[in-house]
Amino acid sequence: MTESPIVSSCILNGDGTSENVDENHLVEALKDDRPAWVHLDGNNSETRAWLNNNVSYLDPLILNGLLAQETRPRLSETNEGSLIILRGVNLNEGADPTDMIAVRLWVDKHRIITIRRRPLKAITDIRERFETGEGPKTTGEFVVQLSQRLFERMEPILLELDDKIDMIEQKILDNPDPSERQEIVEVRKDAILYRRYIAPQKEVMNALRLSEQKWIDPNQKRHVQEALDRITRYVEDLDAMRERAQVIKDELANMLSDRLNKNLYILSVISAIFLPLGFFTGLMGINIGGMPGVENDNAFWIFSGILIVIVACQMIIFKKLKWF
Repeated sequence: MTESPIVSSCILNGDGTSENVDENHLVEALKDDRPAWVHLDGNNSETRAWLNNNVSYLDPLILNGLLAQETRPRLSETNEGSLIILRGVNLNEGADPTDMIAVRLWVDKHRIITIRRRPLKAITDIRERFETGEGPKTTGEFVVQLSQRLFERMEPILLELDDKIDMIEQKILDNPDPSERQEIVEVRKDAILYRRYIAPQKEVMNALRLSEQKWIDPNQKRHVQEALDRITRYVEDLDAMRERAQVIKDELANMLSDRLNKNLYILSVISAIFLPLGFFTGLMGINIGGMPGVENDNAFWIFSGILIVIVACQMIIFKKLKWF
């Protein structure tokens, strides 16, 4: 027996609650004046056939957008309704949050069709709100609440990324280490991945705010404006994180370069000090006749004293030249 493509379905009662609808009565519910919501599994091979059979009024381009494997956040409007594609952070167990999950919606005045390929926490939040009587009352309010939950769940992840940059910066200031370059690269990579899908949602919210669709009213547009402000702040924060990561990386490179230069400088000074000493000891160490002090028992100590005087003179000269 083929598994049903329907994950869940309900009718919005208009008071923040919902009434579950079984598959046999769902088609009639979608044709009713009361708002109805059906959530479908995009991985199910029967999903396209179900849509073709039961919501045949959908434009083929809209249908393809709902079932596309790879999607980018966008808003496409028709006379009847809107196709909305949004992304949320992947909070499933063991998943990478940067692997953001797409939710695809068809919304008009009386119908909401959502399609998922992976579970999304924001959808679960909507179901829980219905149980407590705080769910959406209209299709427009459904989109508002869904976008709010998507964006609210992003904030802790982005704050964690920002804290990670702070920790790396503090570690570099305390004790710069070449191994921290990889951490900086990972943070910058995460910021780029998040921005790739979060930035287009700014355009979606702005288009929704200016939309003339009948299913969204002025009050709901004010909530959309709040969501737009929030997502704009996220994009700005991600831009700042990328720039900070690059600045930290440059600072680490400079600090490591300074450390290397300092070590090389010390070695150069030591070499300069011992260069004349090496010359004199090499000169006095040749095994040929006529070397002074060969017959003098105190010659070694006299020569050592001369070398000490030479080192002292070098130190005075280097100090005046400000070599150290």
